Amino acid sequence: MLFFLRALPRRVYRTFASSQGIGFFFPGVASSSARLVVRLLHCDNLETVICSTYDSDPKAFTRGFPAPDELKPVIADATLFLNALDSVREKPRIALRFFRWAERQPGFERTELAFCLLMDILAGRGLMRAAYSVIERAVSAHLHGVVDLLVNGYTDVDASVKLLNLMLCVYTKCSMVELSVETFYKMARNGYAPDVRNCNKILRILRDGAYGAKARAVYEAMAEFKITPTIVTFNTMLDSFCKDGRFQEALNLLEEMQKKGCLPNDVSYNVLVNGLSKEGVLDRAKDLVVEMINSGLKVSAYTYNPLIYAYCMKGNMNQALLFEHEMVRRGALPTAATYNMFIYWLCRHGQVSLAKEKFLEMSEKNLVPDIISYNSLIYGYSRSGNLSEARRLFDELKGLNLLPTARTYNTLIDGLCRSGSLDDAQMLKEEMLQSGLVPDVFTYTVLVNGCCRAGNLSMAKYFFDEMVNMGLQPDCFAYTSRIYVELKLGTKADVIHLFEEMKPRGISPNVITYNVLIGGLCKVGNLEEVDRLLHGMRQDGLFPDCVTYTCIIHAHAQKGHLAEATGVFYDMIYRAKLSPSVVTYTVLVHAFASIGRLAAASMFFSQMLDRGVSPNVITCNALINGLCRVRRIKEAYQIYYGMQKRGLIPNKYTYTLLINENFNVGNWKEALRMYSQMVQQDIEPDSYMHDILSKQFGPDYRLGEDLCAESDVPG
Repeated sequence: MLFFLRALPRRVYRTFASSQGIGFFFPGVASSSARLVVRLLHCDNLETVICSTYDSDPKAFTRGFPAPDELKPVIADATLFLNALDSVREKPRIALRFFRWAERQPGFERTELAFCLLMDILAGRGLMRAAYSVIERAVSAHLHGVVDLLVNGYTDVDASVKLLNLMLCVYTKCSMVELSVETFYKMARNGYAPDVRNCNKILRILRDGAYGAKARAVYEAMAEFKITPTIVTFNTMLDSFCKDGRFQEALNLLEEMQKKGCLPNDVSYNVLVNGLSKEGVLDRAKDLVVEMINSGLKVSAYTYNPLIYAYCMKGNMNQALLFEHEMVRRGALPTAATYNMFIYWLCRHGQVSLAKEKFLEMSEKNLVPDIISYNSLIYGYSRSGNLSEARRLFDELKGLNLLPTARTYNTLIDGLCRSGSLDDAQMLKEEMLQSGLVPDVFTYTVLVNGCCRAGNLSMAKYFFDEMVNMGLQPDCFAYTSRIYVELKLGTKADVIHLFEEMKPRGISPNVITYNVLIGGLCKVGNLEEVDRLLHGMRQDGLFPDCVTYTCIIHAHAQKGHLAEATGVFYDMIYRAKLSPSVVTYTVLVHAFASIGRLAAASMFFSQMLDRGVSPNVITCNALINGLCRVRRIKEAYQIYYGMQKRGLIPNKYTYTLLINENFNVGNWKEALRMYSQMVQQDIEPDSYMHDILSKQFGPDYRLGEDLCAESDVPG
């Protein structure tokens, strides 16, 4: 009779015996009762039954093989199955096949002990690949108690170490963070040192999952348990520190690894350069490149690309291009990613011609432009208004068997909308559908905005509703566009409804949303509703910005509440600590100048200059208008000459104001000179100017207009 498993765990204690059976207690076994009772059964022939079945039928224990009558009790009884599996310990391949077959039989109970026994059998014969597949099955069946069996000594030490490391392999491969870390500590604390490669895998999944604190704890535990780190360990921790923004600790680790005799490699430096570049610490990143070169390490595109990207983002394209020259000089060849960065950012900064040069240069360097290259250049031409070239590139990429992406279509649709070609944009959307691509939220938001810019508000509303009907969830930007449409249409109830449905849909309004809504309400003078929105804005953790305050200042100014407008202005500066913009000052200058309060208007004008805010033509015109109204034409001319010194070009309103006032004070000679100058600047007189001339010259004012145009009177 087979009393029990020949490889019985060391920590198994006999607890009772009787004529009915023998009981055993397994400390650490994860079962509902933590007790396994093994009955004495007539199982002398289990090995014979299993082996003879295997030998007699090539299909034995394969999928679809029916269970022989002799083995049905084995399948139904977990204890008997353990005895049966152990009976073929010396034939591990049969044991594995028998186990896999049994798993598929009705009534079979998967237990940690059964899996652990099979793993022990396979590990004992060095069949670690097969053991790995068994561990994968155990993990997929959530039988994580296997780890407890192994650390509690179910198998010998060597087998346990191998199997536990395989468990770690599976856990890390499946990114099972908690189980990986838990198994690491169980192994280390029970004297089963995890392999450093598995430690590195744990650190990697912790890094990738943004578990920086846990990664640091595991790294420190490795030192505590005398697990020697490798270059991979250090590089993973360098990357983890950088991702967490702990750059000084990363730099300290760089020194530490050198002290421990582990010299940094190119990956070590590249990780640091990448992290520091993303953070904008560019001088230190450049120093590391120099240090890397001085150490005899080879630089590559992976070294320079992060720096190039960082300078592109800052708008310093010249420095970015200098890095490209440096990398080539040092033997590091630019990659397609390098060129794609340049093409995109040059287009972003309006340097489309130079972006096209980079695009063509790719082929000269035996690099093939990809869909990212084309998308970037299409974006550049679309934004610059050169839609014919954007469309040509779009057709070209299709000829190269490069499939346009949703981004390609969206970029071109955006360009068409910006140019007012709404029909073409809609046709392109239909073409997008025919190509098998589904328009996304961005597609519809672009169309809604395009319709708004073109004043086609009903079509904007149609596209928004179509987006919702297609099951797309509008984002904050889409809702903001729709709110803008409803404000233009004057449907206040719909505006409030749209705004209030955002949060229940999980969409948080941003400052722009609030500004659009506040701006619309300010235009109709609904300041009570504006106050309620400001309160809600702060409850959402948002703070009014310069645009918010300027809208409110303008609303008060339009109502003639200049004291309130001034109060909001100073609240903006001193309480909110915000800097007024040129628009803010222009609103106040115009408000005070238009009612003859020129001292206040001049004060705001002087204040904006003192704060380094440059006035625009509208600001100057507002002050010139106020001064002309009270016959202070000399001061008006001071503003006129001052704006020219600042590089501002007077427009038709500037000339109209000064010409009209010169006529009013009887200074025809100066009026004629100003009109002549206006015509020479190719500024077309408007209806108001024609009214002024008609008033001065009568019904035949066109003759006077010709006289003005031909006049060349010195001022």
